[in-house]
Amino acid sequence: MAKPMMEELKQKQDALRARFVGKQLSEVPTPSVVLDLKQVTVNCERMLKAAENLGLQWRAHIKTHKTTELTRLQVGNRPTTPVLLIVSTILEAENITPLLQEYQSKGRHANVLFSFPLFASAVPRLAAVSSQLGPDGLSVMIDHVDQLPYVKAIHTSSGHPPRVFIKIDVNYGRAGVKTDSSEYPALVDVLLAAEHEGWLVLHGVYTHAGQSYGARRLGDAMQTLHAEFIHAHTAARKIREKSPDHAPLVLSVGATPTATTIQSPGFTEECNVPMGNLRGSMRPVEEELMELWGVWQKEGYVLEIHAGVYPTLDLQQVATHARQIGLLSEQDVGISVVAEVASVYPTRGQNSNPEALINAGSLALGREPVSLDNKTSYSDQTAKPYTGWGALMPWGVLAGTEEKDKSGKILGERFPDDFRGWQVGKISQEHGILTWVGAEGKKAPELKVGDRVRVWPNHACIMGAGFEYYLVVDSRYQGQEDEVRDVWCRWNGW
Repeated sequence: MAKPMMEELKQKQDALRARFVGKQLSEVPTPSVVLDLKQVTVNCERMLKAAENLGLQWRAHIKTHKTTELTRLQVGNRPTTPVLLIVSTILEAENITPLLQEYQSKGRHANVLFSFPLFASAVPRLAAVSSQLGPDGLSVMIDHVDQLPYVKAIHTSSGHPPRVFIKIDVNYGRAGVKTDSSEYPALVDVLLAAEHEGWLVLHGVYTHAGQSYGARRLGDAMQTLHAEFIHAHTAARKIREKSPDHAPLVLSVGATPTATTIQSPGFTEECNVPMGNLRGSMRPVEEELMELWGVWQKEGYVLEIHAGVYPTLDLQQVATHARQIGLLSEQDVGISVVAEVASVYPTRGQNSNPEALINAGSLALGREPVSLDNKTSYSDQTAKPYTGWGALMPWGVLAGTEEKDKSGKILGERFPDDFRGWQVGKISQEHGILTWVGAEGKKAPELKVGDRVRVWPNHACIMGAGFEYYLVVDSRYQGQEDEVRDVWCRWNGW
């Protein structure tokens, strides 16, 4: 990022800090997006610790938050740990380059992967990033032979051969090449020839099982992680067959539901978190994964885990039940949107239930659903599915009114197929309509015009795009949980 841009961002941040730090959430403009420093720190530390304990290389995606401050939490402060990042936009790469240079100056290896298959207009800006970071500083994603001239152009401009990941389609159907297609061996041949010529480094293979967002039972996401690793190993083995003496290849695997399953207590001898309803043992999958990892590491492969939305989490992630209830519930979500009740409609809702209007619609919350589990059939006919665009936290006037299930959670073992509480039931651009979901005869907690509420979003990545900065609170300070302690600026755009 150019120096004038950095200075402009710093000036903006200083002005926002002067405006908001020390204020209460009851005093800030709405809608505003809030991060809880305590929870995002815990979520980052869990991921770092799990990867380290299992001997897996860690690569953090920063597209959810797009901030320098949260990136620091994602990579930790161990001086011997590489700083490996993923970005979805070139703007993210440009803005994070100064931090990567800072880590390089302290002796930490740093690399950023632009995770969209390479296209022509990206070349000049990515070449500039490569020039600033030096050898091995930039990685790119390839899934088609026609993208290779762009890789060569980056090398020509920067003088550094980019590291290349082959994007593997693991039946998600978004991007990537299938390993059983005729295109895959042809792509590998071209990449190996280019590597021999010296203008790229074939670094490894990369998978993203986005379908894991649809997991709805404990164990589903771990099974998908297992399948991801099998796909990645198959792809890498086919490279090895063509180039037996190739340098160690990286198998980079993950999405937040799959990657965070490595936090499972089943990977350790101790189990000191509430397990919830296991619906069958996960231990065999964990044992098989560790067995495979050990074999593949002896074969010379580098095993890498990556994920992005795990620091903040959101309702889509809670709905996956990717981890035990003690590691994944509403208590682990570190992001929310503060909004105001602008109007109330006491009997307008279904069965004459109340509704309320808040000033947070699709531009503030996004418009991505949390899908229900069509495979599950509950005998309890009182189950009420979550169909909202966000759910209200038990905060402010709603504190103490929440309903919890037998696990002691609001969004418990049966979420999203069973839910109780206020949800953003209808949505348009600036309007959010709160609707009540409760047991038969259960009266909705009262909301009045002027009340403030906090909304857990369905998808934090999409929700954040509507905001320029985060207000940062810290729930470690009891009695001062609503005090704004910092402001973090986002890098919006491409």
